[in-house]
Amino acid sequence: MFPLSMTRRALLGNTAAVSALAAVPAAALAATESTTPRAAAESTKPRAAAGSDTALAAALATIADRLLQRSPESATLLGMDTGRNAALAGKLSDISAAGEAEDRRTQATAKRLLDTIPRDRLQGADINNYDSAQWALGIAAEGAGFDFGFSGTSGGIPYVVSQQNGTYQQAAEFLDTYHRVEDAAGLEAYFSRLEQVAPTLAEETRRIAADAGKGIIPPAFINANTLGQQAQLRAVPVADSKFVTSIANRAKKLGLPDPSARATAIVEKAIYPALDAQMAALKALKTNDDAGMWKLPNGDAYYQYLLKSQTTTSLSAAEIHQTGWEQNRAIEAEMDKILRAQGLTQGSVGERAAALTADKRFVQPDSDAGRAAVLATCQKVIDDIRPRLGRISKLGLKAEVQVKRVPVDIQDGAGLGYMNFASTDGKRPAIYYINLKQMDYWPSWTLASLTAHEAIPGHAWQGAYLAEHPDIVSPMAQLIGFNAFVEGWALYAEQLVDEDGLYADDPLGRLGYLNAQRFRAVRLIVDTGMHAMKWSRDKAIATMVAETGRSVGSVTSEIDRYCASPGQACGYKIGHNEILKQRARAATVLGPKFDVRDFNDALVATGGVPLSALPGVVDRMIAAVKG
Repeated sequence: MFPLSMTRRALLGNTAAVSALAAVPAAALAATESTTPRAAAESTKPRAAAGSDTALAAALATIADRLLQRSPESATLLGMDTGRNAALAGKLSDISAAGEAEDRRTQATAKRLLDTIPRDRLQGADINNYDSAQWALGIAAEGAGFDFGFSGTSGGIPYVVSQQNGTYQQAAEFLDTYHRVEDAAGLEAYFSRLEQVAPTLAEETRRIAADAGKGIIPPAFINANTLGQQAQLRAVPVADSKFVTSIANRAKKLGLPDPSARATAIVEKAIYPALDAQMAALKALKTNDDAGMWKLPNGDAYYQYLLKSQTTTSLSAAEIHQTGWEQNRAIEAEMDKILRAQGLTQGSVGERAAALTADKRFVQPDSDAGRAAVLATCQKVIDDIRPRLGRISKLGLKAEVQVKRVPVDIQDGAGLGYMNFASTDGKRPAIYYINLKQMDYWPSWTLASLTAHEAIPGHAWQGAYLAEHPDIVSPMAQLIGFNAFVEGWALYAEQLVDEDGLYADDPLGRLGYLNAQRFRAVRLIVDTGMHAMKWSRDKAIATMVAETGRSVGSVTSEIDRYCASPGQACGYKIGHNEILKQRARAATVLGPKFDVRDFNDALVATGGVPLSALPGVVDRMIAAVKG
């Protein structure tokens, strides 16, 4: 998966899930490379691919630049906070009411500009670029109709602060891992952002109260988890705060004066008091254990909007729920065959999978050495997959990946595994995070499939195309992530390595792959169950444990994630299903001319599209193969 946000704005306000960001349009890229008047003037000219519509290229370049200016964190994540965009390196997004209004104006202006381009004159990939931009700006306009939480071009989240969203949870890791400090200017930009952390926390606190007045209150268990994480953060002595140690360590390496006292003063006098105020506001909420969106004002319509934005389809909750049950049972039958071949015949498939999950033979010890062993296993899987990539793709991407543990200070609310794309300047590889809070989250037979999903040929591979081809990828594909495509591709990537024989001599590894597929099918069941069918959190947990055999702890973390980010988990299997549907169609039409690499590369080269645009992508691939 992708982290749902590094900042809410990076996810929703203008751009996309942080990990789905990888490059800005060529014009914006060029603008960061020089500050001379001539270079700056030339940088505004869109570099259109041969045969592309220059008016569309210009419009998309303009839109992309405007969106980037509204999300400074995205500019940093992209490596685009230099040159003419250098001022963005010292800013955080404006989440005030005025800032939100400006976001809406920016999106509406972008929509009007795009509407000036006649779609019927476009050809080839330009149709995808246009349709993708129109879809994203349209979903942003729909989200504006719900005056709570955060929403934008990639959908919405209902709660301003939760166990996985909020400045308390994201700012320190963002500044430590992604904000570059390469000189004194970078240090000053760090402090500029550090001084904005407390006002951003205060603005969130204001919005928590405002939303509560509208009946938008997170469930008690979400609130408790959030407060627990905040208490842990608040208990860290100021001098040991990551806000302080990060900049102190980097300044020392650069030979700059020790900034510890300056950072300490900001944390002690501003950030911690702002965090105290936010904790007080969350404690004052009158919560209950109702998990679903149905409890919110106009909740059914809101959940349907979330499903639409996250699956990029018009499927109803009932249709998605039924699809989940059907595919769950089909995958269960495949798992049963493997389990029986291993002599495991007693109990349901879920019960037998649970026994394997709990089997100490497959679980590393709860120690630093055990966690290091899990990370090493993930790296070995990446190394084992690399030689296979030539049979999966013709693109020859480098797709460098770094494997890291989810930081301890955010692991309680973080997903079980996620990946952030590489920066376009080549200074930071893709980062694949795995949550090692509890070792029974990851029995060894589950790690290969997870790694194929998050790293190669999954998220890191798709993101590498964006990072390694910034001059030819369409602007809106570079700035907007479509959850169903991105997660559907990663789930499909798990299937690709299975088809290539990764598990030929590893039946339990293949069981892990199938269980991961089943897990995504069950997500369709429990997400819609809670948010549309009034299931309790306990029922959702019990159903997922029974069907997948995963540990209660890992499942509880997942279910709580679906409560904080409704609909997002439905994008995986819905996207995968559509990719398989289009692959089968292409194979039928092309017959012996069909090469799965052509199909795979056609998808990756789009940078990501809504599922409604996928048939057109495949049509053009078919036409190209036919000649």
